[in-house]
Amino acid sequence: MKHIEGGICAAKGFKASGIHCGIREGRTKRDFALIVSEKKAAAAGVFTQNLVKGAPVILSMQNLRDGHATAVICNSGNANTCNANGMEIARGMCELVNRHLGIDPEDVIVASTGVIGQEMSIGPMAMGMKELVDALDDTPQASKDAAEAIMTTDTKLKEIAVEFEIGGKTCKMGAISKGSGMIHPNMATMLCFMTCDAAISPALLQKALSENVQDTYNMVSVDRDTSTNDTLTILCNGMAENDEIIDEDADYEEFKKALFECTSYLARATAADGEGATKLIECTVTGAKDKATAKTLAKSVICSPLVKAMIFGRDANCGRVMCALGYAGVPFSVKDTSVTLRSDAGSVLVCHNGNGLAFDEDRALMVLSADEIYIDISVGDGEGTATAWGCDLTYDYVKINGDYRT
Repeated sequence: MKHIEGGICAAKGFKASGIHCGIREGRTKRDFALIVSEKKAAAAGVFTQNLVKGAPVILSMQNLRDGHATAVICNSGNANTCNANGMEIARGMCELVNRHLGIDPEDVIVASTGVIGQEMSIGPMAMGMKELVDALDDTPQASKDAAEAIMTTDTKLKEIAVEFEIGGKTCKMGAISKGSGMIHPNMATMLCFMTCDAAISPALLQKALSENVQDTYNMVSVDRDTSTNDTLTILCNGMAENDEIIDEDADYEEFKKALFECTSYLARATAADGEGATKLIECTVTGAKDKATAKTLAKSVICSPLVKAMIFGRDANCGRVMCALGYAGVPFSVKDTSVTLRSDAGSVLVCHNGNGLAFDEDRALMVLSADEIYIDISVGDGEGTATAWGCDLTYDYVKINGDYRT
């Protein structure tokens, strides 16, 4: 497996585009994106667990019931959530794809992101649809245009593509995503659209994606808020011409490796680009009695406001970490717990056998001054291991969210 250029346009038979159509007045960024497969594709999706769901989420879940899709249409600037005409708008976006490309509206995945609870009009998108379709291309720039169009408070464009082999055939998988705030396990304010030219049955594709998200996007938190519009979808059109993956065999395992390479990369990038963030936090717990326990402990640490503030302030306070472990709600051996803070600048052991240690404060400050901070925690000699990703909590997070709507 190797990383390649092209994002969602790397896989055979996929085109993308992203334009500015003016969904939010006074804004000039791209805000309307389209992804189209040359052939109807096997498709799968994972969506928010928030009981308040955006209309696009509800409609996409319905459209994916048969395990197939041909296109993805998405807007930024308005989440189309808690809107009286939400379903009308979501269906209207699918109808635009049908009108301009002849694709069955039920074969369209629709997504929206942005402000919740604001009225929305199909007008800007209807006016911009021809331009969006005319801009469809299979170039790396087309992927970047689509990636930019789905961004909201993101500061960095997020995309990836990999090449791998299945049954002697070269396959490619690509993805774009957005996510910066309202990010919490059980998905995030996160949109991720994936494309692949491998052939795989819809049932196995859904199984692979549902399992994958448990160790990737569900291990990310920025601010403990679970969004209303989280959407992660993948389209596999089979144009690599491998024998269709219909069993959980070696080919299926290779497919899952490629999937994990893409989603783990983007999940980590989402945490690093948290609203106002200056540092990525990666917490790895080892020695837990099982994986579920390790995951709960790791997520408790990266979700802790005090741990996040500690990292921002470059204060090597092991008490913050131990406290977060203690209220995680799962059993672990305190007396066997050790905590190490690590970065490219070095490492410092701050807790051993459940007790804080004296350490070189200047060295600790140097370690915590890096952009990526690793918190390595051992809680015993069990086999459970898990990694979670978060970011520091800064003054800018409050600034960004204090006037997000206005």
